[in-house]
Amino acid sequence: MTVKPGMKQEEVYIVGHRNPDTDSICSAIAYADLKNTAEKDGRVYCARRAGQINEETEFVLKYFGIESPKYLPDVATQVEEIDIHEVPGVTGDISVKKAWKMMREQNIVTLPITTTQRELEGLITVTDIAKSYMDVYDSDILSQAKARYDSIAETLDGTILVGDGSRCLEKGRVVIGAFHPDTMEQYIQQDDLVVVGNRAEDQLCCLDLKAGCIVVGLGAKVSGSILKLADEANCVVISSPHDTYTIARLINQAIPIRHLMMKENLITFRVTDKIDDIENVMKNSRHRDYPILDKKGLYVGTISRRNLIGRHGKRLILVDHNEKSQAVLNVDEAEILEILDHHRLGSLETMAPIMFRNEPVGCTATIIYETYHEKRLEIPPKIAGLLMSAIISDTLLFRSPTCTPLDRKAAMELAKTAGIDDIEKYASAMFRAGSNLEDKTPQEIFFQDYKKFNIEDTNFGVGQISSMSKEELEFIKSALIPQLKAECGKHDIEMVFFMLTNIIDESTELLYYSNDNCERAKKLIEGAFHIQPEPESCVLQGVISRKKQLIPSFMTALQQGM
Repeated sequence: MTVKPGMKQEEVYIVGHRNPDTDSICSAIAYADLKNTAEKDGRVYCARRAGQINEETEFVLKYFGIESPKYLPDVATQVEEIDIHEVPGVTGDISVKKAWKMMREQNIVTLPITTTQRELEGLITVTDIAKSYMDVYDSDILSQAKARYDSIAETLDGTILVGDGSRCLEKGRVVIGAFHPDTMEQYIQQDDLVVVGNRAEDQLCCLDLKAGCIVVGLGAKVSGSILKLADEANCVVISSPHDTYTIARLINQAIPIRHLMMKENLITFRVTDKIDDIENVMKNSRHRDYPILDKKGLYVGTISRRNLIGRHGKRLILVDHNEKSQAVLNVDEAEILEILDHHRLGSLETMAPIMFRNEPVGCTATIIYETYHEKRLEIPPKIAGLLMSAIISDTLLFRSPTCTPLDRKAAMELAKTAGIDDIEKYASAMFRAGSNLEDKTPQEIFFQDYKKFNIEDTNFGVGQISSMSKEELEFIKSALIPQLKAECGKHDIEMVFFMLTNIIDESTELLYYSNDNCERAKKLIEGAFHIQPEPESCVLQGVISRKKQLIPSFMTALQQGM
């Protein structure tokens, strides 16, 4: 795909799950680097985050000098992602005739009126122009509308012989000078615009009566002496090739469109508005086209109902998840191009086949490490540092049962590329940064790494905090229990669990709650791990992985009807 100069490149967002951990963020950044290096399809691949990053990830990004991805909380289709009709705005002083010509040439029915700074002033439609022809106007309509003399001349296909065309017809009426000069004074008043023929005496009479403008039809010649007198009297003289009837028929088309435009109760949309929202507005109005304003409130174009047909949403690549409940909001409206993950298959569906790479490794970053090698691409040192950090985080420095030999091999090679000589020392600093929970509220701790699951029609949530300090985990335990109770029942969540994982002891204290006095949650733990839980919590020795130990055990128990 070749991108033409000035053409906006299509963006593809690479994003992890809603409560991003280090793997989710680092894999998104690394895969964006890989795609931008390997692909020559005219697209730009951008890392994004679907939630707030935690302290561990902040430590990693700061350590390797990488900026945090921009926040993408919602992927609902926005106005800026559909085809906007780039109808240029016009100033309000152009004539109706010129506006009509522009609309025919561009095959449009709505013309936006803007200032030179693109501020929207109003709209004029084909219907407005048609109505203007049917309306009966007073003979002073041109002066009411402050029509410019150059617009009058242009409308009449004429030429200004004398006078300043930038002036406006401020006073007076339009009068046809088709009567004897002796009776003209009964009809012509000061400042009137008078349409006359080639008779010099009629023209002189208009000057004597202090007409503001004389329009001479049929291209008749005007003598130099009359032009001199007109100039001295500050009277504009216009020569038109048309006859009197045609001039009379055309002249109201010189009205500036500002006089006819709609300027009250305009329906406008912003480029950031969601399509679903504007569709409802369109259904309840009869307009053909709607002006679009940018983020600064300046006019950029128009859209109609036709623009909504065949629209496409944001294009996504998902990393480190494939569960709809964990994905960015309104993921159904987006076009998913790829998924890279190392978790169980979830609930996401796509409209067409996609590249879905799912491997039983401990970290999505390991899959991206493989992809770099498969494409024979060199991994930049900073990207290597991010991938290494993600593997350390997800495998708890190779202690997790999810860790594979490939994860360990990848982390060690990446450490060399990133210039990390002591991987254990780096990991210790990273874990300490991530487990610093003293300044966090219970809610912040709870949602730092919280995921929702649906198994056997059962909805439950599981959060996890890993720390190298037993005392720190004990400190936050009492603060988290009320948070479990508060979350249970929201969004159809029937049970809530929280893993307080001790990295050193390789054990987890599992907090639990369900609205039936904890009975269902307790029964699920009993069925999954064959232990008798204490009230509110239980200790699971050797269990440190939510993905490979806790969730599979829960799944087996639920399938057995526990």
